[in-house]
Amino acid sequence: MKVNKAELLISAVSRKQYPEDGLPEIALAGRSNVGKSSFINTMVQRKKLARISSKPGKTRTLNFYNINDELIFVDVPGYGYAKVSKKERAAWGPMMEEYISVREELRGVVQIIDVRHPPTADDIQMYQYLKYHQLPVIVIATKADKVSKNKRPKHVKQAKNDLQLDKEDKMILFSAETGQGKDEGWSAIQNLM
Repeated sequence: MKVNKAELLISAVSRKQYPEDGLPEIALAGRSNVGKSSFINTMVQRKKLARISSKPGKTRTLNFYNINDELIFVDVPGYGYAKVSKKERAAWGPMMEEYISVREELRGVVQIIDVRHPPTADDIQMYQYLKYHQLPVIVIATKADKVSKNKRPKHVKQAKNDLQLDKEDKMILFSAETGQGKDEGWSAIQNLM
């Protein structure tokens, strides 16, 4: 997909703030610091649309990004080791639950994992949560450039096994550094729309 327009529409914490334009939405979920912002920026060919931080847990709201007036990426708060208060982290659960359970525009979820490491318990729990809600999932295995080509199949196989990836869900090796997986990612996203 050639991206001519990519902009942050709104950062929301409840359904009263969600955009009302009716465009299909793809949510982006992943551990804190796994590369969600780099994924967004690579996909839309912008360096600073989604802010990249060395500190995990910077995304604390649902961030809605309009892409070409055709779809919306929804960046959800990262799970895992974010250094935020327990009270604030506890608020993320209901915020995500509300979004995932009521949002008719939601077509599927891109779950981002780090291919260098086996999926964490949080990654597995998130995948199971998405499948409980009967959502199609595209697993993006980032940082592929950090794993030698001959070791990648082993890492992908382990990730698929650990997640118990459904046959209808896709796993794509991705690198924000090299652009690997970008075209395949767009193809999979467009299939969900």
